[in-house]
Amino acid sequence: MTPGAIDAAGVARRFVVHARETSTLKELVLARGRTGAQEVWALRDVSLQVEPGESVGLVGRNGSGKSTLLRLVAGIIKPTRGRVAVGGRVGSLLELGAGFHPDFTGRENVFLNGSIQGLRRAEIRERFDEIVHFAELEDAIDRPVRTYSSGMYMRLGFAIAAFLQADVLLLDEVFAVGDEAFQRKCFGRIAQFKQAGGTIVFVSHDAAAVERLCTRAVLLREGEVAFDGGTHEAIARYRRQLAEDVDPAERSAGLREWGSGDATIDAARLLGADGAPREQVLAGEPLTLEIDVTARVPVAPPRLHVEIRDDAGVLVAEDGAGLGELGWPAGGGPVLVRLDLPRPPLEFGRFHLRVTLEGADGTGLLHTVDDALVFVVYPDGEGRGLVRLGGTWEPGANEGVR
Repeated sequence: MTPGAIDAAGVARRFVVHARETSTLKELVLARGRTGAQEVWALRDVSLQVEPGESVGLVGRNGSGKSTLLRLVAGIIKPTRGRVAVGGRVGSLLELGAGFHPDFTGRENVFLNGSIQGLRRAEIRERFDEIVHFAELEDAIDRPVRTYSSGMYMRLGFAIAAFLQADVLLLDEVFAVGDEAFQRKCFGRIAQFKQAGGTIVFVSHDAAAVERLCTRAVLLREGEVAFDGGTHEAIARYRRQLAEDVDPAERSAGLREWGSGDATIDAARLLGADGAPREQVLAGEPLTLEIDVTARVPVAPPRLHVEIRDDAGVLVAEDGAGLGELGWPAGGGPVLVRLDLPRPPLEFGRFHLRVTLEGADGTGLLHTVDDALVFVVYPDGEGRGLVRLGGTWEPGANEGVR
């Protein structure tokens, strides 16, 4: 088989789930007939062909079978029916720190993990310095990995997978952990792998990451292929699946946008008094929030809702407006709306903006964008707390006061 090619034909995978786990023979005999065993089909008749050098995204709701399909391609599990064939060496990062021994040092785990993935010791030694440098763990590589933070785990796991010189790279929610700088490094390394002709299969709830990396995407729904084609269309269909869910569970895995897509929020900008975009502002200075919205199909004027939350997700402030009075294009098209804030009440902190478009009657979610903006407010004096009261002190009536 050609290195880098993937061929899955009629793949199905069944799991047997027990309501009650049994660990001894006695427990098994006593619980006979009462364990509530249930068959769960994670995948049903899935066929997928990937050519060498392709970058394919797998998208879908939680439980749709994305990670199961990735594990079948990796050879970690076998299909119940059908067949999966992969050409060449496979590098995978399917779970944070998978294959690490907590009591081994980072150095020992690099050699252990590389050996598990088919590399000879001499090959691992050749790439060792690159792996450690990429993971930024020069000062911690000889410490037990149980002392590592989740970010350090992530960096080391990704570095090992990325420097294996594999023909196929499998990535499952690889950007859900790690800071923005590390995510940029990951994208850069994956881009190099892609330019060198490597095949990538990428699972993520982050639509922007999938569109940036993949030209083709497969949408899975309840274990079956619902769509296989252009990434943009796959993402649009995926968002429509989420349209009725106000707060999808997938947000914790990196989902940032969802909705029917009949109208979309294309961009949001925070502008200072001089009209220049701002990411850092002083408390109390005048600001303007600009939002670009587009009606993709003729739709009744929706309501625009904005929320400002802190790093912990606590709602700090909100506002909204009906777009019928703000130039909504009845036949479809773009519109720009502005919210002027002469003296914002935010005092100090890092804030996140969520923007939502919903139907005119308050039902039907058209589009929601989490983290449409992230900005920092610095106090202009000795102020503390998230918001300022902004009141005026005056003397009260003193009659009768002793």
